[in-house]
Amino acid sequence: MTTTSAAAPAAAKKPGRARVGVQRFGTFLSGMVMPNIPAFIAWGFITALFIATGWAPNSILGGGGNVNDIGWTGAMTQLSLDPNGHTITTYVGLVGPMITYLLPLLIANTGGRMVYGVRGGVVGTIATMGVIVGSNIPMFLGAMLMGPLGGWVMKKIDSIWDGKIKAGFEMLVNNFSAGIVGAALSIGAFFGIAPLVEALSNALQVAVNWLITAHLLPLSSLLIEPGKVLFLNNAINHGVFTPLGAQQVQQSGKSILFLLEANPGPGLGVLLAYTFFGLGIARASAPGAIIIQFLGGIHEIYFPYVLMKPILIIGAIAGGMTGVAINVAFATGLRGPAAPGSIFAVIAQSPLPDLPWVLLSVIGAATVSFLICSVILRASRKRDLATGNAGDLRAAVAQTEANKGKESSVLGSLVKEGETDTGDAQGDATDRLVKNIVFACDAGMGSSAMGATVLRNKMKKAGVEGVTVTNQAIANLDGTADLVITQRELTERAKGQSPNSQHVSVDNFMNSPVYDEVVDQVKRQNANQTEDANT
Repeated sequence: MTTTSAAAPAAAKKPGRARVGVQRFGTFLSGMVMPNIPAFIAWGFITALFIATGWAPNSILGGGGNVNDIGWTGAMTQLSLDPNGHTITTYVGLVGPMITYLLPLLIANTGGRMVYGVRGGVVGTIATMGVIVGSNIPMFLGAMLMGPLGGWVMKKIDSIWDGKIKAGFEMLVNNFSAGIVGAALSIGAFFGIAPLVEALSNALQVAVNWLITAHLLPLSSLLIEPGKVLFLNNAINHGVFTPLGAQQVQQSGKSILFLLEANPGPGLGVLLAYTFFGLGIARASAPGAIIIQFLGGIHEIYFPYVLMKPILIIGAIAGGMTGVAINVAFATGLRGPAAPGSIFAVIAQSPLPDLPWVLLSVIGAATVSFLICSVILRASRKRDLATGNAGDLRAAVAQTEANKGKESSVLGSLVKEGETDTGDAQGDATDRLVKNIVFACDAGMGSSAMGATVLRNKMKKAGVEGVTVTNQAIANLDGTADLVITQRELTERAKGQSPNSQHVSVDNFMNSPVYDEVVDQVKRQNANQTEDANT
C-alpha cells in the first residue's frame, strides 16, 4: 500500500496532471543546469576578480590586455583592432571562453546524458557546438535544446539496429553512427537552430530590459514566489534566470536576474513570523529552519510553512516585490548565480559598489514579508487554536490517529502528518524489507540531503545497521529504492519514476514524526530477521 502524509487533518489533494507536468518539465530544464552550478560559480568568481572593473583586475586572466604592453606570451591570444584600426594582439583570458564554450557544453552534455546516458551526452555536446559557433551570444538556451535533442536522436537511431549488428562490428557501428549523427546535427544547428535561438534570446533580453525600464520587474514576484512554493524554484532560477543572467553579465558585468529568485529575504520573513507568532511545532522548528534557509541557502525549507497556511504567500510576494524594487532602483545585480541562495553566496557574488544595496534588498524583502505574515498569523491565532488548525505537524499526526482509532505502522498503514491516502498498490509490498531508503527532491541536492542526514543520524542513534539512506533528484529514481521519502507536493512525480517502491510523504524534511516510525519499522524488520535466522 502506498502511504502519504499531509500537513493537516484535511484530506490531501493530489496535484493535478498539469502541475505535475509543469514540475516535470521544469525539473528537466533545471536538471541540466544544477549539476553544473559549480562551474557557473567558478566563472562568476573569475569574472568578479579579473575583468577590468573587478576586485583584482588582470588583463591576462580577464582578457583584453595588449600582449605588446605586457610582454608575456604564455597565454592564448587573439588578434583585434584598436580604435585607430590598427591590428593588435590581445589575451583571450578565462572569462570569455568559459561563458562561450565551457558552460554551454557542460549543460549540453548533462542534457544529453539525462536522455541517453554517456552516448547521448557526447552527441548532444557535438550538436551544441553548431549553435555556439553559429551565433554571437552565449548559447545557453541552444545548449538546453540541442543537448537533449542530440541524445534523443541518437537513442532513436540506435533502436533501429538494436540487436541486429553482427558480432565484432559493434564498436565500428556505434562510433561511426554517433560521429555521423553528431556532425549532421552540428551542421544543422549551425545553419538552422543558431539563428532562431539567438533571435529568441535577444527577444527575451529585450523583454527583460523593457520590464526594467518600465519599472515593472517587481511584478515578476507574482509568478516567482508562488512558483517557488509549488517546487518550481529550481526550474525558475536555473532553467530561466541563470542562462539569461549569464548573458547579461557578459554585456554589463552583472545581472539583476540572479537576485529575482535567489533573494533569501522573503523566506526569512515567513520563518521569522512563525518564530514569533506561530503555534506548536511550526513555531518550535522555525528558528532552525531560518539557519538552513538564510545561511545554508536551502529555500525549500520554508515552503511547507507557507503550504500550511497558503494565505502567507501574500507576504512572500510582497517581500519579493520589495527586494526587486530596491535592486531596480539602485541598478544592482550579481556577477554570477547565488547557488544555493544563501546570504553568503549573495554577498560573494555582489560587486563591491552594489553590496550595500543588495543587502538592503534582502533586509527590505525580509521586513515586508515578516510584517505581513505576522499580521496574518496573529489575526488567525485564536481561530486556529479553537479549531485545532494550528499548523502543528505533531498535532496533525495525533488528530489523524485519534480519528482512525489506532496507531499505524510505516510500511503497512503509515501515519501521515495529516491524512492517509491509500493510493494505488502499484507493486508496493507491505512486508517489503527496507534496505535502501532514498530522499528525493526536485534537484536532489538541498532539502533531500538534509532529510537524509536527519534520518541517517536517527538510524545511527537507534543502532540500526545495514540500511543505506541517500538523496537524489526525482528524475534519477530508477526503481531500486525500497522506500522513497518526498515532500508531499512531489510524491506523485516520485511514484511515476519509481512505482514499485514504498512512498512516504512529509511536510518538513527537517522535523517529521514519520522518521521515528521509519526507524521503528526497520528495527522490527531486523528483529524479525534475527528470529527467523535463529529458528
